[in-house]
Amino acid sequence: MRESGWALFDLIVREAPQRNGNPWTVKGDARVFEPDFDTLALLLGVPAHLQAPTQSGIPALALDVWVSYEMRRAGFHPDRVWPRPEPPRVLPGEVFEFVNKLPAADRRRLQATISTKGTGGTASANLLGKNYVKQVDVVMSSWATGPELLVSTKRMDSSFGKNAANRVEESYGDAKNLRLRYPQAALGFVFALSARALTAEPDTAAWIVDLLGKLGREDDAYDAVALVLPDLTPEQETGSDEEEPAGPLEAGTIDEFPGEAVASPLEAVLAPPTLEAEARAALGQLPTVRLRQEEVPTELDPGRFFAIMCNRILDNSPVNFHKEARALRAEPRR
Repeated sequence: MRESGWALFDLIVREAPQRNGNPWTVKGDARVFEPDFDTLALLLGVPAHLQAPTQSGIPALALDVWVSYEMRRAGFHPDRVWPRPEPPRVLPGEVFEFVNKLPAADRRRLQATISTKGTGGTASANLLGKNYVKQVDVVMSSWATGPELLVSTKRMDSSFGKNAANRVEESYGDAKNLRLRYPQAALGFVFALSARALTAEPDTAAWIVDLLGKLGREDDAYDAVALVLPDLTPEQETGSDEEEPAGPLEAGTIDEFPGEAVASPLEAVLAPPTLEAEARAALGQLPTVRLRQEEVPTELDPGRFFAIMCNRILDNSPVNFHKEARALRAEPRR
C-alpha cells in the first residue's frame, strides 16, 4: 500500500499544472505566497482512494509531500528538500553530486550500494535536537549548511477531543527540542484538521485553533504555524488516530537509525512500470477533497506560513545561496 501511495503522490506532483509557476504574487501593495491548493486536494485524496489507515503513514505523507512540493516551487534545490520527489526520499545532495561524477562502472556499483537496506539513505529524516533525536517530517539541509528548514506535520481526522491535547503537547516539546539546537533554521508546524470538527465538536475545534495560533507566537518555538481544513466525508476519513509514537527515537546514535530499502538515483528515474501504470489509472478516480480555507484564521493561513518559512531561510543565509528562490521572490507575478 505504501508503494502505491508514493507512486500516486509522485505522479501528482510531477504533473501538477502549477509545479513550475512562481508562487509569489502581488496583492495590493503586498508580496504574498500563493500555495497550490488544487494539488493539495489531490494529494489528500490518495489516502481516501487507498483506504489507508493512519498506521500506514500514508495520510500524514500527503501533508509532507505537499509542504516539500511547495518549497521546491519556491525555488529551493529539489535534492535538498526532503522528502524528495523520488526515492531515495532522504539523501544529502552532495552524495548525488559525487555519484554522478564517477566513471560509469563505479557509478553503477555505488548506486547498488545506496539501494541496499540502511545505507546511503532512508525514508525519514532523523535529527538530534537539544535533548533527543526526533523524526522531522519535512527538512531542507546540506552538509555545508546543516538544517535550514524543519517542518513538523500532524493530521487529525477523528477523535478530536481524545487526541487534541496530546498533539499540541507533543508539538510544544518538539519545537523547544529543535529550536534550541537549530536557532537559525526556519521552524514550522502544519496541522490538518477535518472540517467536520467545526460542527461535530465546535468547542474542541475552537480550542485547537486557538492553541495553534499560540504555537506560532512563541519566540523559542515555531516561526509559523499553518492550518488546513479538509472537508472530508466519513468515507474519506482515515479512521482511528492511533499511530506509532512520534517522540524520541529508540536508537542510541544517528548511525544506528533503522533504514529501509531505497532506490538508487538511476532506479528513481525509471519507476516500476506496473506501479506507474496503476497510479495513472487511479489518478482519475481520486475522490475530490474540498478545502475550507475560508475558515482558517489569517495567522494560520498556509500562504503566510510559506512566506515566513522562505523569508527566514533567505534572510539567514548569504546572498549567493538559494539564487533561484531569491529570484522568484524578487520578481513576483503581477
